Amino acid sequence: MNDDARTLLLAIAIAAVAAAVLGWFLRGWLYERDLRRKQRFFGLPDNSECLLVVSREAGADGAVARNDVFALLELAALIKNCRSHARVISGETAQRGFGERTEFCLGGPMGNRRSAAHLHSLLPGVFANTDAEPGPDRGAFLIGTERYRLENGSVEHVLLARLTAGQEGRPVFLICGQRSITHQAAARYLARHHLRLARKYGGSGNFVLLLKVVNSQAYGPDVVELVADVTTTALSPRPKLTTSKED
Repeated sequence: MNDDARTLLLAIAIAAVAAAVLGWFLRGWLYERDLRRKQRFFGLPDNSECLLVVSREAGADGAVARNDVFALLELAALIKNCRSHARVISGETAQRGFGERTEFCLGGPMGNRRSAAHLHSLLPGVFANTDAEPGPDRGAFLIGTERYRLENGSVEHVLLARLTAGQEGRPVFLICGQRSITHQAAARYLARHHLRLARKYGGSGNFVLLLKVVNSQAYGPDVVELVADVTTTALSPRPKLTTSKED
């Protein structure tokens, strides 16, 4: 092998090593960039603590619905990936403001007092029917003037919202559904689409999405459709209905 061939092989080896090192640094940089974006979106800097606020299962003493447990697992993985940790508390005993730390509030207004408070205070354009008596509107959402009814096992709706109180406040992620299976579906939707949501709404933007779980009796929480972005309507006071029992 002559000197020119050796020089060429050495140059190729150096270029290969340089490309590998550059690729390694680039992958690390991209990972850290995406991590910081995720942390900004969720309000979860390194080693921070957040709250997982859960509802109680109807008729059970302190128990959490099975699908809500699965939703908590989805959220716990997100939180761990942000290098943060969570504390689980009950929506019946949570007595604190919001904005100091990130909160994931899971459950409908009937089983989670905290969810009911967030709906009333932060989403004045949303009304959730909590009547105990059976009827076509039981469990329905009224968003502005649009009504979204519950059809058990067929069509079930859930609100997925990111809400902040000022630029510096940590966000509240509200997952409020008509059945517990919708909470698992919404948590999975958030886990899968948080980067797209961060790009669309910015690192500190509020949003309220209405999702629909389709045919859960056959597909479980896996088939989810975005019905509408209802941010503007949900954040605006609902028009007064003079002939309705709902006000």
